[in-house]
Amino acid sequence: MMNFVLYLLVGLAGAWLINYLSDVLPVYRKILSLRCHSCQEDRGWLAYLSYSRCRHCGKLPSPRHLIVLLVVPALSLGMGLFPIEALGSLRSILWLVYFSLVVVIDLEHRLILHPISLVGAAMGIIYGSQAHGFLNTLLGGGAGFGIMLVFYLLGELFIRMLSRRRGEQIDEVALGFGDVNLAGIMGLLLGWPGVVGGIFLAVILGGIVSGAYLILQLIRKEYQAFQALPYGPFLAGSTLLMFYLAGLA
Repeated sequence: MMNFVLYLLVGLAGAWLINYLSDVLPVYRKILSLRCHSCQEDRGWLAYLSYSRCRHCGKLPSPRHLIVLLVVPALSLGMGLFPIEALGSLRSILWLVYFSLVVVIDLEHRLILHPISLVGAAMGIIYGSQAHGFLNTLLGGGAGFGIMLVFYLLGELFIRMLSRRRGEQIDEVALGFGDVNLAGIMGLLLGWPGVVGGIFLAVILGGIVSGAYLILQLIRKEYQAFQALPYGPFLAGSTLLMFYLAGLA
């Protein structure tokens, strides 16, 4: 029973941290006081944590706040009770919180911020070394970064050639450099050669979701050419899935 409560409390604290960092880092690029997303006035901690209305403009926080407050503690409980074998319960929850932060910011802003990537790299070296050794950790990180860098450069080349052929600038890109950094973090966690399977799984997940999204857009007659989906969620999801699959093997 004590573990049950602990996992929920850790997940709730992680959810509050995700909401706070997702509010301030993409916009201000630094840690600031709590602010209302509508009027940008300061909010008190109690109002922020309790999902109450802003005392200045009367508006509730964004719906994402409530979704994160409901989903992350539930996932934390599940991950605490059924942890990644190589990491243990609390460290599994820590990675869940980290990847959830990456996913939320990437979905909302199409960004994977460098400070967050640096923190993930440091964590990846520590926990990856414990899971499969220091050398495999570095090899996996280098391979993940290198493989995704090739995809990134090929995507850039394709967009430039297509823009030249169509005679118009195409700003939408499938991958950003933040995805390259995240693939490096994936490699640190999964090691070599596990990172190859992780990237392959991310490509499969991305293809399935992108295909379903394309069909939905066509059905709703809202299709737009070169409308790419954020790739961070697929890299994050495949990393956690690969850890669980390794534990089942």
